[in-house]
Amino acid sequence: MNVDWRELKYEEAFEQEVRGLERRRISTACTLEEIESLLESLYKLDGDNWLGRGEVQDIVMSATIAAYEHFLAEWRREACVD
Repeated sequence: MNVDWRELKYEEAFEQEVRGLERRRISTACTLEEIESLLESLYKLDGDNWLGRGEVQDIVMSATIAAYEHFLAEWRREACVD
C-alpha cells in the first residue's frame, strides 16, 4: 500500500495538535470558550492566505483546524454526558 506524503503530513499534524490540546486542557485552566476563540482565529488566518502558504503549510493548516473542531466536538460531547 502506497500512502501519499500529503496524507502522512495531515495525520501527523492532526495528531500532534490534538495531543497538544489535550495537554493544554489537563495542565491549564483553559476553557471551552478559549479553544473556540482560537479556532475562530484559525479560520481567519486560513482565509487571509492571499500570498499563499504553499502545499505543506496548507495541509498543516487544514489538519490544525480539523483537530480543533474534533477536540471541541469531543469536549462538548463529554460535557453532555457528565
